[in-house]
Amino acid sequence: MKFRSIIAVSLILILPVVSAFAQKSKGEKLNPEISSMLKEISAKNIETTIRKLVSFGTRNTLSEQNNPTRGIGAARDYLFAEFQKISQNCGGCLQVEKQTFLQPKATRIPEPTNLTNVVATLRGTSDPTRVYIVSGHYDSMCSSPTDAKCDAPGANDDASGVAAVLEMARVMSKRKFDATIVFMAVAGEEQGLLGATYFAKQAVENKMNIEAMFTNDIIGGVLSYKNAADRNSVRVFAEGVPSNETEAEGNTRRSVGGENDSPSRQLARFVKETADRYLKNFTVQIIYRRDRYLRGGDHIPFLERGFSAVRFTEPHEDYTHQHQNVRTENNIQYGDLPEFVDFGYVANVTRVNAASLAALALAPAKPKNVSIVTARLTNDTDLKWDANIEADLAGYEVVWRDTTSPVWTNSVFVGNVTTYTAKEMSKDNYFFGIRAVDKAGNKSPVSFPKPVR
Repeated sequence: MKFRSIIAVSLILILPVVSAFAQKSKGEKLNPEISSMLKEISAKNIETTIRKLVSFGTRNTLSEQNNPTRGIGAARDYLFAEFQKISQNCGGCLQVEKQTFLQPKATRIPEPTNLTNVVATLRGTSDPTRVYIVSGHYDSMCSSPTDAKCDAPGANDDASGVAAVLEMARVMSKRKFDATIVFMAVAGEEQGLLGATYFAKQAVENKMNIEAMFTNDIIGGVLSYKNAADRNSVRVFAEGVPSNETEAEGNTRRSVGGENDSPSRQLARFVKETADRYLKNFTVQIIYRRDRYLRGGDHIPFLERGFSAVRFTEPHEDYTHQHQNVRTENNIQYGDLPEFVDFGYVANVTRVNAASLAALALAPAKPKNVSIVTARLTNDTDLKWDANIEADLAGYEVVWRDTTSPVWTNSVFVGNVTTYTAKEMSKDNYFFGIRAVDKAGNKSPVSFPKPVR
């Protein structure tokens, strides 16, 4: 079943943290199934997952793998069993697997070690080779990344992200989507993004068509900052210049611009537009960086291999509860403990993810080979692109904005065509883009054109 949606950017006021689903501004038509799905997301389920992961004492990548109650092996087996349970409840709709590989000796891996990603795949109905990935990392660390014995509860970093992924799998597996969605809990993040790197390498070797990747890392909304002005928001980190940009692409970008129009920036805009449509009292802060200072996340191996990817992280991090041995010192409680996590906040970030994933997986693929024709000097703008192959395609929208605007401000539906001329609109004065639209109104992310003669 196709769901109806009309994208409209709306401003969201920052108010105290409350449940943030089912906004409907005047004149908007929201997808009722997505709205229903967001209502099903449970802060209680998320809390249960976080506390269970914490109960394993440590989830350090180097910790025990065969102990049923302590260490990363116990966490791995718990997550595998939970994904299997979800699949059983939807008639076997998820393909659940352990992706295990031998990680060679490395800076934070003193001896070769088996690492395991836990992966659950919800296959798309009409375009299954188009893939969207959402992840969190289930390993944890205390003050030393190679201390496998200390307690490392990792409630926020990153049981919160894994709990979000598991909850998304629970509510989204009950529904059908055009494209494939992969729910993934990876290991080895604290040792150098190892699990994500392995998956991304395998994706390249297997020629997977990954259209977008989300990683959720530190989304617990630590209670230390419960009175912050931007409390009811989540940061979405999106790189500008692509990590895999070639020299020729760099020369073109320096000539005509586009450093703010990478695929990841378009993905972040899509996430913000979707969140603004479906959530109230909770919004997205797009951060024009690949990641935070001195830190990195599991989206980076995907970016380095040419996939569009963004990172979700709370707006204020409390470093006394991050990568710290559990202890009390000078009357300050250190350690990443569950009592510092706001489970309602995690649920709202989960809703942002789920709404965006659903909107992506229901929409057509983003248009390919989008070009801006520069064969002649003119004050018109000539655009062209390849035709999408979806049977239910309605056509395309041309979007544009001033070169100083961070978001798309204007659009026009141009029908099921593969060329369009914007009359008396100079390509020198605006940025343009193309997105595909199906007959139910679902819209793809924007594709940014490259100049061609």
